[in-house]
Amino acid sequence: MGKLQNKVAIVTGGSSGIGRAIAKRFAAEGAFVYIVGRREADLADTVAEIGPSAAAIKADITNLADLDAVYTRIAADGRTLDIVVSNAGMQEIKPLADADAAHFDRTFGLNTRAAFFTVQKALPILNDGGSIIMVSSSLRNKALPGMSVYNASKAAVRSLVKTFAVELMPRDIRVNTLSPGPVDTPIIETVAKTPEEATAFREYAAGVVPMKRLGRPDEVAAGALFLASDESSFSTGSELQVDGGHAEL
Repeated sequence: MGKLQNKVAIVTGGSSGIGRAIAKRFAAEGAFVYIVGRREADLADTVAEIGPSAAAIKADITNLADLDAVYTRIAADGRTLDIVVSNAGMQEIKPLADADAAHFDRTFGLNTRAAFFTVQKALPILNDGGSIIMVSSSLRNKALPGMSVYNASKAAVRSLVKTFAVELMPRDIRVNTLSPGPVDTPIIETVAKTPEEATAFREYAAGVVPMKRLGRPDEVAAGALFLASDESSFSTGSELQVDGGHAEL
């Protein structure tokens, strides 16, 4: 029997990269997983790979009406949730002098505002004793040129987790942070302008990790499984860093 047998989970940003790996691992451990994303083709491909233990919901979670529709759909299916994974995020590199309001609003709009409301709007259908996992980043502790807005948006997520954990303790709902370090995912191609730039970024990122390599999405998914399952029953408000030592060493 899997560690998430008969559980129901939602994973935002679940059709690629870390989110996709989490959705696959949860389903393999017995959960039914709702995968939320904006790209219909990627959603369909992910559900096809996982099989009948997954369902796709196309939504832009920065739009609160879309987010309401996600939870209305789950309730209409006759299901409640046991696990919420707020994973959807974006990264843009902009030096302080070049960052404009649109960049700031895009970054905080998805990484922080949407994460906040993903959790808030899940509460009516989230079972007591459930688990909430909010994905931050090892970069929340770093001072890197061009990353001020992204890093701040992920630091805000860590702060939200602490307060949510206290507020939801009366319902025995655990809230924890999952903070990956540099991981080899398709987001690198969205940041890089050319394939050569993507290769150079991978080499640079591996070089700043003490373990001298990029992480794999499945390694982060293993951390998510721990936080979602009863294996972490005495953990709330905590941060699990899956980062090759990037944040601390």
